[in-house]
Amino acid sequence: MRFDLLTLFPGMFTGPLSESILKRAQQAGLISVHLHNIRDWAIDRHRTADDAPYGGGAGMVMKAAPLAAAIRAVIDQDRDPEPPPVILLSPAGELFHHAIAQELAASPRLLLVCAHYEGLDERVREQLITRELSIGDYVLTGGELAAMVLIDAIARLRPGVIDAESIGEESHRDGLLEYPHYTRPALWEGHPVPPVLLSGHHGEVARWRRQERLRRTFARRPDLLPKAYAAGQLSSDDLRLLAELGWRPEQAMDQRI
Repeated sequence: MRFDLLTLFPGMFTGPLSESILKRAQQAGLISVHLHNIRDWAIDRHRTADDAPYGGGAGMVMKAAPLAAAIRAVIDQDRDPEPPPVILLSPAGELFHHAIAQELAASPRLLLVCAHYEGLDERVREQLITRELSIGDYVLTGGELAAMVLIDAIARLRPGVIDAESIGEESHRDGLLEYPHYTRPALWEGHPVPPVLLSGHHGEVARWRRQERLRRTFARRPDLLPKAYAAGQLSSDDLRLLAELGWRPEQAMDQRI
């Protein structure tokens, strides 16, 4: 899978892309990441890529011409008959979540545009951007950090990047949070590991983990339960436990309304 990143600050990506799992994935040829400096497409000797906004106001706006030229040139590099999605990282975009990561992980190539300052000229957004994504309801200084989040979340879902078993029961895969984890020693500062995890009884361990996922989701992210219920992710045993905790399907219907 290929990621193309259009940015004014390519140096911001050096650390995150050259460590840990993303580094190994690139070395193994499972993903490739290509950085493109938008200023390389500016036509003046100062390589100007931003200007003051029409109508006045604070900050600067990314200019249309160099950004559009960069997007078009990078799309043409691969000469694929079907151009890749051109994704703008923006606080005004669709909220990024696990299902979107899964969807995008099926793409052979993504082009991520990192806006900066007050954003980009609206005409580029209208003509060349195919999708806008936000990683949360807050504002960053630019799209670079958000792009790193997308790359990490998407790349780890590609076959071979991490062990498939590791993503089988993780948070948000099926609408619930993940169960708690423990490792050696079995007793730490007077706090023991739950006995069921030491029992060797795989069925009981699986049952405990499922129950802990439900308890944790109810306690920390009850807003996820209506979605899991509507998607048919909750069994009759799940619903019985949730009822004991104080949650019922009627609440799911009320929240959907």
